[in-house]
Amino acid sequence: MECLYCFLGFLLLAARLPLDAAKRVHDVLSNERPSGYMREHRQLNGWSSDENYWNEKLYPVWKRGDSRWKNSWKVQALLTSDAPALVGSTITFAVNLVFPRCQQEGASGNIVYEKNFRNDTGPSPDPYVYNWTAWTEDGDWGNGTRQGHHRKPLPHPRKWNFVFVFHTLGQYFQKLGQCSVRVSINTANVTLGPQIMEVTVYRRYRRAYVPIAKVKDVYVVTDQIPVFVTMSQKNNRNSSDETFLKDLPITFDVLIHDPSHFLNESAIYYKWNFGDNTGLFVSNNHTLNHTYVLNGTFSLNLTVQATVPGPCPSPSPRPPKTTASLDSPVPAGDSALEPREIPDENCRINRYGYFKATITIVEGILEVNIIQVTDVLMPVPQPDNPLVDFVVNCQGSIPTEVCTVISDPTCQVTQNTVCDPVNMDLGDMCLLTVRRAFGGSGTYCMNLTLGDDASLALTSTLVSIPGRDPDSLLRMANGTLVFFVVCMAIFVTVIALLVYKKHKEYKPIENSTGIMVRGKGLNVFLNSAKMLFPGNQEEDPLLKNQPGIL
Repeated sequence: MECLYCFLGFLLLAARLPLDAAKRVHDVLSNERPSGYMREHRQLNGWSSDENYWNEKLYPVWKRGDSRWKNSWKVQALLTSDAPALVGSTITFAVNLVFPRCQQEGASGNIVYEKNFRNDTGPSPDPYVYNWTAWTEDGDWGNGTRQGHHRKPLPHPRKWNFVFVFHTLGQYFQKLGQCSVRVSINTANVTLGPQIMEVTVYRRYRRAYVPIAKVKDVYVVTDQIPVFVTMSQKNNRNSSDETFLKDLPITFDVLIHDPSHFLNESAIYYKWNFGDNTGLFVSNNHTLNHTYVLNGTFSLNLTVQATVPGPCPSPSPRPPKTTASLDSPVPAGDSALEPREIPDENCRINRYGYFKATITIVEGILEVNIIQVTDVLMPVPQPDNPLVDFVVNCQGSIPTEVCTVISDPTCQVTQNTVCDPVNMDLGDMCLLTVRRAFGGSGTYCMNLTLGDDASLALTSTLVSIPGRDPDSLLRMANGTLVFFVVCMAIFVTVIALLVYKKHKEYKPIENSTGIMVRGKGLNVFLNSAKMLFPGNQEEDPLLKNQPGIL
């Protein structure tokens, strides 16, 4: 009898050998799976355990370094995800296949060469790289009617030409598709922290599939709300260095990474501490403005709170009822392990997100305005490049440079850009004159900026240059010549009269009174001549108050 038992045991062991020798899913899909990996994670909805056996006949196994990879179809797989994901939300993975050069997926799902493709021997006689339809017509796949060995696809071909096997957390999921697929999983049962998603792609080959690409990527599941804050400010030269200007509002905009819209129905609160002793600000708006009134360095702290669906708390044990006798049985329904209360089916918990930043506040140019625009009068008219002076004032710190951009009336097409350093003393009024040349008559858009190391203030204006055609310039020149001739004639006439009067009314030289009278008359005449022909006025004290010209 003992010999019979030994023989039956040997038969059972022999029968078990093929099962023990068979590969499991985790043996094929991953080489980095530690022991007990599956026991550390909960079941994902719709996924299978990688402890299952692998169908090596349908899906041949090619290990790394297998010579068959060298001669296989060179396809690259790209794996992306919308991680990080808040636990309880949905995370989506996308796989896209990149085919070799000049190959693409056609409308029918077949892999074809691009138009005008030429190989080393000339144009390709066969437009197909892989004709899945022809294999279907051969009767190997599908239940369509066999129509012979021809290359023309059927009107409704079988499109699912690739198998994508996703593997993570000791579980796997298969999906049929074309050159791109997407898979989403709910993270309620995903362990917090970084995890690895691996994808193996197989292509159809007759009655089997062969591997063509492998790819993996790290994704993160967290119990903190992923939060990012953008900070912007008018006139700030560079917001990325977290340096901002005093006395100008800074706009803080909170961005929550929630691609699956898990928080759409949640009440979200934003708690701000700007670090300048202004207190705590609580708002339900993701945008907030704040103005720093002192220079220095400040610590910004933001806490985001959201109420989301979450696991219900474990029921607490109910204390046993006091009875008269310890030997009395406990009535049914009054067990010590009975829950104190039944948890609500829609249990909700608070999730938090945090953001911190160090902000530097400095002086800067707060505002710039063009207060006067005047044409520059030239001794000789210059119709090609008329000059215009712009009187500009600013508030805040003193600028170190001024730039102008002259464009078309729509401010879209730039015609001229000029930048000048500001080397003069502008005083407390921050007043200066900017002179610019324009390319003839017309309407122009001019943007003017004043800048320093931390700020850049902008203002704009439309400039209209009146037209001056050649006929008008000729008429102007003729008018000027006539005026000059008339003035010269008057001048000669007055001089002649004075000389005639001098010779006709002779007086002795000792009559000093007459000499003084003549002197006064001549002085009056010369003063009148100055009014007709103004000379250099550089000594005019009013010009000393004009701003500097750049």
